[in-house]
Amino acid sequence: MRAFLDTSVLVATFLGDHPNHSSSLDLFLRLTSKTGFCAAHSLAEVYATVTRLPGRHRVGGDQAVLFLDEIRNRLSLVALDGDSYYKVLSQAADARVVGGAVYDALIAQCAVQARASSLYTLNQRHFAALPSLGNIPLRVP
Repeated sequence: MRAFLDTSVLVATFLGDHPNHSSSLDLFLRLTSKTGFCAAHSLAEVYATVTRLPGRHRVGGDQAVLFLDEIRNRLSLVALDGDSYYKVLSQAADARVVGGAVYDALIAQCAVQARASSLYTLNQRHFAALPSLGNIPLRVP
């Protein structure tokens, strides 16, 4: 198994009140750096998300970095080089992908680069139409 975790799954992993917390945490804890992957960019997305949640759900930067440490300790980070980054953006433009969906296209390309056997996400429809995903099946934890 080569599981690739989308940012949505990573956020749910660390938020005890999230409806998908238990299943996301269970998946996360079953993975190692040889079987689990995420986009390096997801570190920034997790940090941005958990430090801007409303009310009592928001965590401080120090706590967010502890989440990032756990991700780095358990998963292998996948980053695109400049040419790959540009290629995904160009393909996204051709496919009429706009707005924040471009971040999903970048994550999908990282999953392809990691040779993932599955991409785990809580936002399947965001990924379903992306040309950069190839034949990687989408799964919900």
